[in-house]
Amino acid sequence: MIVWTIELKANNMSFSFFNLWNLHLMEPAIFLLEFFVIGTIITFYVANKEFAKAITAFTQKTKQKDEIIKRNIKYALQIGRGDYSTNSDEQETDILGKSLTIMKQNLLRASEKEKELNWISKGRDMVSDILRLHNDLEKLTYEVLVNVINYGGFIQGAFYIYEEDKNILKNYATYAYNRKKYVSQEFKLGYGLIGQCAYEKDLIYRTEVPEEYATITSGILGDKKPGSILMVPLITDEKLYGVIELACIDNKMSQTTIDFVKELSDIIARTIFNLKINQKTKNLLDEARLMTEELKRNEELLTKNADDMKAAQEKLEEVNVNLEKKVQEVEQSQVRQQTLLLNASEVISIIDENGIVLYESPSVKSILGYDANEIIGKNAFGRMSSNEANKVKESFETLLKKPWETIVVEFKYIKGGNEEIWLETIGRNLINNPAIGGVLFNTRDITQRKIAEFEQRMRGQMQALSENSPDMILRLNLEGKFYYANSIVKKYIDLDIEAIIGNSLNDVEIDKNLVVFFSGIIEYIKSNNEKFESEFEFETVLGERVFLFNAIPEYDENTVLETILVVAHDITDRKHIENEIKDKNFKITESINYAYRIQSSILPNTDMLRHYFPESIILYKPKDVVSGDFPWIFKKGDNLFVAAVDCTGHGVPGALLSFIGYFILNNIVDHDRDISASEVLDLLHTKVRHTLKQDEEGSEARDGMDIALCKINFNKKELQYAGAHRPLYYISDSVLTEYKGDRKAIGGVVFKNKIEKNFTNYTVNYKENDRIYFFSDGFPDQVGGDDNKTKYSTRQLREFIEASTENMEEFGKEVNQEFLDWKKDNKQIDDILLFGIKLKH
Repeated sequence: MIVWTIELKANNMSFSFFNLWNLHLMEPAIFLLEFFVIGTIITFYVANKEFAKAITAFTQKTKQKDEIIKRNIKYALQIGRGDYSTNSDEQETDILGKSLTIMKQNLLRASEKEKELNWISKGRDMVSDILRLHNDLEKLTYEVLVNVINYGGFIQGAFYIYEEDKNILKNYATYAYNRKKYVSQEFKLGYGLIGQCAYEKDLIYRTEVPEEYATITSGILGDKKPGSILMVPLITDEKLYGVIELACIDNKMSQTTIDFVKELSDIIARTIFNLKINQKTKNLLDEARLMTEELKRNEELLTKNADDMKAAQEKLEEVNVNLEKKVQEVEQSQVRQQTLLLNASEVISIIDENGIVLYESPSVKSILGYDANEIIGKNAFGRMSSNEANKVKESFETLLKKPWETIVVEFKYIKGGNEEIWLETIGRNLINNPAIGGVLFNTRDITQRKIAEFEQRMRGQMQALSENSPDMILRLNLEGKFYYANSIVKKYIDLDIEAIIGNSLNDVEIDKNLVVFFSGIIEYIKSNNEKFESEFEFETVLGERVFLFNAIPEYDENTVLETILVVAHDITDRKHIENEIKDKNFKITESINYAYRIQSSILPNTDMLRHYFPESIILYKPKDVVSGDFPWIFKKGDNLFVAAVDCTGHGVPGALLSFIGYFILNNIVDHDRDISASEVLDLLHTKVRHTLKQDEEGSEARDGMDIALCKINFNKKELQYAGAHRPLYYISDSVLTEYKGDRKAIGGVVFKNKIEKNFTNYTVNYKENDRIYFFSDGFPDQVGGDDNKTKYSTRQLREFIEASTENMEEFGKEVNQEFLDWKKDNKQIDDILLFGIKLKH
């Protein structure tokens, strides 16, 4: 309208439809302007109407969203209260509803998993309690079998113990359908399902039960074959101790039930091992007790002999008073006897184990009165009277049973059919000597000695012992005068006995040092009135010799010190051996110390670990100078490899194996591509076997190593873990998670019929201040505690770590003190190695 008015006035035209039409013809732009205005109005109207519709739709959609949110809140509250029964499709129409449904399903699975783990833990605790209650193997196997069958829902089972000396598996307990069964079975390794399970050291689970397998007989079921069977080897420290066999009526066992039985394998095996060790210890204690009783009886016998000797000495003094008139006769008899002893000839006889004479020396003619040919090839005891023959036969049989003994026998013999003589024979078993091949008897005529029986009684047991002793025996008084010397003295001093007896120390031509030594013995016993013992070296006919001198004070009837009995035992050879042993020990010790310096120079320590992780510790306590356990650290790019390695054995053997492991690990990580933690263990396993030639046919070398290995990537904040028999404890937000290592070692003999699995690789994305712990088996296996017999155990170490401080330096002090408090004064039984690391970016 405004445009029309302005244009009409500009052209001096009045307002009319005609003038408006002419104006439009004159100014066509007015048409465009009018069309624009009208179009704008129409557009505004349409847009306003669509906006109103949009507002209405938005309001409805908002209301629907509110309803969905309310339903989701109600659904989340039900899940939070543990009510997992709600399952409506409406909940899955939006992202939040779907997420809540997924969360519910995860929580439900976690709840079921927790129930399974609790069930397994409860069963394991039940079996552990049974294991602690029983020391008898048969009762233990039966109680364990019954409780496992009842707890696990099995209907029958059997318990087999591996008897290593016989290489068989023996049935110790059988239980079926709530009844004890008395079954006697034995399996060799590799024979039958039981033997196969033991040989492969792996469980056997079958749902296709052989036709010949035992059936179940009951009033309800009748005769029914089990639907499934499970055989689990009882193994600890890679060593077999038995097999447990279980059967179920169902065609399939739950995985939880199988895991439960597998969990029991190690604790049952360790208990069987401990029971066997305890039984061996008991047997050794019984043997020690019997030996103690035997020693006590021998001590009583020696006391009785001493009393008899004292009585004989008293009798000797009494007889001396009554026989003064016959001294000359006794002296002549003594000279005659000495002459006979020095000049007597012997009969040498060799008799086989059947009592047949193999050889007789020609001297038998003059001593026994017959030719040697008359007895060779005949019974050795045929010419004796029955009583005397039985006495010699008894000694002969004793020599056959106890070939290490030497036996002396005295017996009567009728010479020439009418002359009775006394013979003494010394027997030694030389059957195993190729040059002799029989029992050797040296026989001599002791008739004259028997005739001088009075002389023998006077000298008593002391002279008999001294004459046959390999030691020098002398008796001298407090002034140094010799009263007695046995014949062995001449062997070393080269003086006749007559030149010694009756003379004093200063009158006898012996080593001056020996004179001084004897004088010292006399002064010591006079002052202390007690036995004297000392080693002394002096020059003899045989050269410089070392003797162990024992000087025993002797008293008269009034307990007054009268004489000193000196017994000198030649220990030269023993001292030489001792010196050689000391020298060898010194050289061995030097070699071990050098090996220690080499090992210490290449192995990392806590300082090296703290270069990468300032809050970390390494507890390292070798059992011996060198160790079979060793820490290993290797940095490559953004990755840091850290491992605790436990080689077979400890000391020098373990250290040698540790060098192999150390350099193979370095070679794998340094030269190979960027590999995972499990791939490192797979390569280490193969290369250790190759290095120790365990992959060759017929190899029996079972040496190897356990290991816990971590690969830490700083940029990705990623931790990889793989283990051989060793776990990793990972603590994040005060929650401990255990990553178990695989149940196989690095290295060992290859089993052809067993397919080996690769090591498991665990990957964790860690956070700042998360902590990891891994260790060898030295700490858990340490014996100590209140009874000094209990092992520390992996469970106890886990509880200690779980409750420990986050400060790694304090933890290092506490764990070291924990070990010392547990070990007390007991011997450290293995190398100790433990890592504790607080992870940083």
